[in-house]
Amino acid sequence: MRLTEFDFLLPKELIATRPKVPRSNSRLLYYNQNILRDLSFFDLPDQLKTGDLLVFNNTKVIPALLHGVIEETDKSKEKWNRLEFLLTKRLTVNQWLCLCKPIKKLKLDNHIIFSNDLSGKVVDRQKDGVVLEFQYVGDFFLLLAKTGQMPLPPYIRKFRSADAQDKDDYQTIFSTTIGSIASPTAALHFDSNLMERIEAKGIKICFVTLHVGIGTFSPIRTEYICDHIMHEEFGEIDLATSEIINDALTSGRRVIPVGTTSLRILESSATKSGHIKHFKGFTNIFIRPGFKFRVASALITNFHLPKSSLFILISSFVGLEVAKKLYSHAITNKYRFYSYGDASLLIP
Repeated sequence: MRLTEFDFLLPKELIATRPKVPRSNSRLLYYNQNILRDLSFFDLPDQLKTGDLLVFNNTKVIPALLHGVIEETDKSKEKWNRLEFLLTKRLTVNQWLCLCKPIKKLKLDNHIIFSNDLSGKVVDRQKDGVVLEFQYVGDFFLLLAKTGQMPLPPYIRKFRSADAQDKDDYQTIFSTTIGSIASPTAALHFDSNLMERIEAKGIKICFVTLHVGIGTFSPIRTEYICDHIMHEEFGEIDLATSEIINDALTSGRRVIPVGTTSLRILESSATKSGHIKHFKGFTNIFIRPGFKFRVASALITNFHLPKSSLFILISSFVGLEVAKKLYSHAITNKYRFYSYGDASLLIP
């Protein structure tokens, strides 16, 4: 299939730059076998069944966006060039692969100063970015929390810069395992009040891990979607969680991933018999039309970019014609799109 088949026109004013407050006050587009309903996300428990299993991604976003300066000495006078770095992959304890803007200014052995407590040295250049070796005293992630910004997606940063509020807004209430450079945004709609309603109805929950990587920001550039290669991302489903999921599948209860990240790690670990195995490692799963879903009975997800791997995943789950119908309805009814936007419950 051609990438152009997954295109649609989205008015810029529908791109959400801040989340709703409270979180569960966002909107929910309900789809169930050609039935469409416009709801509040707080209505979600009323659309689920007792015994349904919601699967959340417990990854924690690191403030991976850093601004630094190159320290140069020219005739005893310091010259400074401001650069932006996005940490994309940890290679060793102190070395990270990073995207850099503008990369043309950067040379091997350049010393980058991010704060009084955190600096780095350029030790390699690769096709996917540059390798920085960080220099610091103390806990790296604590220093990163003080110095870095949340890595908001480019479509939000076109409108505004990341700020202190994003360090809370762009983190789910379930985030415990450090490692993502993007939030599993479908779970951003859940707050304590909503979770109390979910528990009261007897809806079960469990947690998997998928650390979202640079693939989230990488556009598909191939004419045919089958030629696109996804970046690898690290994920884990522990033994206890796999048993919880398999029990639901065996007993005929619905397994509902919260977000495309949860869905991808579930389907990556699924066996041909339709059960989950313990999983720890990397996956580059790219779900395209024709994919056989073995685990997910439904999906909770936000509204995604045109021509993106995520919209292609939605089209695979409900069918391309239905996906375009859903998105047309969302645009006409002014749903808010992308990371801080509204959500959908899809039951094919």
